[in-house]
Amino acid sequence: MCGIVGYVGTRTACGKPLEVCLQGLKRLEYRGYDSAGVALSAPGMDHVAFRKKEGRLDNLVRSIETDPLPLATAGIGHTRWATNGAPSDTNSHPHMSSDGKVGVIHNGIIENAPALKQQLMEDGYTFESSTDTEVAAKLIGKVAAQIIEETGTPDIFEALRRVARQLEGTFTLLATDCRQPNVVVGARHDSPLVVGLGDGENFLGSDVAAFVAYTKEALELGQDEAVQITPDSVTVTDFKGNAVEIRPFTVDWDASASEKGGWDSFMDKEIHEEPHAVADTLLGRFDLEGRLNLDEVRIDEEIFRSIDKIIVIACGTAAYAGMVAKYAIEHWVRIPVEVELAHEFRYRDPILTSRTLVVAISQSGETMDTLMALRHAREQGSRVLAICNTQGSTIPRESDAVLYTHAGPEIAVASTKAFVAQITAAYLIGLYLAQVKGAMYRDEIRGILDELRAMPDKIQRVIDTQSQTIEAAATKMINAQSFLFLGRHVGYPVAMEGALKLKEIAYTFTEGFAAGELKHGPIALVDEGEPVVVIVPPARGRNILHSKVISAIEEVRARGAYTIAVAEEGDDDVRDYADVVFWRPQCPTLMSPLVDVIPMQLFAMDMAKLKGLDVDKPRNLAKSVTVE
Repeated sequence: MCGIVGYVGTRTACGKPLEVCLQGLKRLEYRGYDSAGVALSAPGMDHVAFRKKEGRLDNLVRSIETDPLPLATAGIGHTRWATNGAPSDTNSHPHMSSDGKVGVIHNGIIENAPALKQQLMEDGYTFESSTDTEVAAKLIGKVAAQIIEETGTPDIFEALRRVARQLEGTFTLLATDCRQPNVVVGARHDSPLVVGLGDGENFLGSDVAAFVAYTKEALELGQDEAVQITPDSVTVTDFKGNAVEIRPFTVDWDASASEKGGWDSFMDKEIHEEPHAVADTLLGRFDLEGRLNLDEVRIDEEIFRSIDKIIVIACGTAAYAGMVAKYAIEHWVRIPVEVELAHEFRYRDPILTSRTLVVAISQSGETMDTLMALRHAREQGSRVLAICNTQGSTIPRESDAVLYTHAGPEIAVASTKAFVAQITAAYLIGLYLAQVKGAMYRDEIRGILDELRAMPDKIQRVIDTQSQTIEAAATKMINAQSFLFLGRHVGYPVAMEGALKLKEIAYTFTEGFAAGELKHGPIALVDEGEPVVVIVPPARGRNILHSKVISAIEEVRARGAYTIAVAEEGDDDVRDYADVVFWRPQCPTLMSPLVDVIPMQLFAMDMAKLKGLDVDKPRNLAKSVTVE
C-alpha cells in the first residue's frame, strides 16, 4: 500500500528525475502518506543522494526546497503506508545499502525478512530501521558487490533478480545504483508495477498515475517479472533472467483526470463524476437492438450457458456492490449468487466446480485478499471474471475475463464512483448471462438497459437538489457519537455502505443493519436523539417492503431516535414519519442503489469536512490494499 515512482532519462544530469518523482508521488499519495522519500543517481556520484521525511509529501518538498538535492539522471520515489515499522524518518524509504551505492524502495511485506536480517547481522551488517525494506537494501547491496567481484562490472539488474529469488511474501522493489546512473530496475511479486514508455526516457510506477502526465504508453509487468529501464530501452525478464513477452497498452485518461480540478477534495470531485462513471461503464456495451456485446469477456458462450452458480469475491465497498448485484442477477438469471469476503473465501474450503463463475470485484485490481481468492478459484477449476477500474493491474491479468468499469482514476481513499460503476458492470454481466442462457426475452433486457441508461441523469438530480439538505443534516448531527443505518432488499447493502463511509472519513461509530434485524437486537441501541438513517424502498411494486420499513421508522422514533430517510419523491408516508428526508427520483427498485448511495456519500463527506478532517486521506487507511 505504497506509492512507487522510477525514472531514467537523459545522460546529462538535470532536475527532471526529481521533478518526475515528486509529481508522481503527488498523484500517488492516496496510496500512502505516512512518509515520503526520493533517491537520485548521476554520473560521478560516489553514493546515492537521498532525502526522506515522515508525514505528508509536503514535508519532503519543503526539506528539498530548503536544502536542494543534486541534479541527476535517474531517480526513484516512494510514499509510504506503514506495514512494517512505525512511521518515522528512519523507517521511511528509500533505504540504502551499507556502502551507500544502492538505494531501494519497496511496497509489500517481506515475510522472511527476520531470517535474512539475522544472516546479515551474523555477517557484520548493522541496521538503523525496523523495516523489512532495509533488509532488502542491505542484501541487494551485498549481492551487487559480489557480482562486481565476480565479473568486474556492476549489474544491479542481476543483483535485484538474485535477491528477488530469495524473498518470500509480497513485494515490488525498485533500485538505483550510482555506479549505473542511467539505469533503474524493478521486480514484482504479488504487488503492482507498471512501465511507462517515453522518448529518450522511461518510467516505472505502482500505478499509471505516476507517469501519465508524461506518457500514455505503458507495459504490463507480470507476476515474478523484473524490469530494467534506461533512457533508450526497456528489458523485461523473469527472476532467472529469461526474456518474457511484453504486454503494451495505452492509458485511456490523462493527467488532468487525477487532479482536483477546482473541487475542495478528490472525494467531492469523484462524487460529482458518478453520473459519468455509470454512463461510461455502459458505453459501447450493447447494440441498437439491446443485444449485449461484452467484447472484453473472452469466455465462450457455451461455458456461460453451463454456469449454475456465481460467487462474488470482494472486500469493503466492492463487497457491498456485489451484494447489490446478487439481488438483480438472481432475479434475472435464476441461478444462485453468493457474495464472499475475499479474505475469508479460501480459508473456509469453498465448494467450486467448473460450472461456477467467480466474479472478482476490485477498483485497483491489486487488492491482495481478492487476488489470492481468485487464484484459489482458478486452481479449483472455476472461471474467474474480473470487474476492475485499472488497466494493466494484476487481477484482470490473472482472470479468465475482465469487464473494465471506465470510471477514470479514483484518488480519494474512500471509494465513491467505483461503487456505482461496479454495480453497473455487475448488472451488465447479469443481463449478459440472462441473454446467453435465454432466461429473459430480448425486449425485457432492452427495457432494463433503458432504465440503466436513465440513471446518470437521476444521479445528477440527487446531487443538484439534495446537497443543501444533506449539509444541513450533517451540521445538525455533527456531535452525534454513533449512527444506525437500516435498509431492506437492495437497500440493505446501501445501508452497509453508508455506514462504512461515515466510519472511514468522519471517524464516527456506525453500524449498518438489515431493517428486519432491528427488533432482534439493534433496537436496544436506540436512545433519545440517536440518529437512525433509513433507506426506504419505493412503494411501487414492493409495497409490503415499503410498509415494513415505515414501521421500522415509527418504532425508532417512538424511542426518541432522530430519523433521516432516503426515499422516493412523492412518498408522503416518509414525509409524515421522518425528521429529515433526502429525496431521490423515481426508479425501479433494482436501480435504486445507484441513487440511494449518493446522499450517504455526501453526508459522510460533509460530516468529515465539518469536523475539519481530511476526507481524501483518512487515518490508518490507504487506497489499494496490496497486503493480505
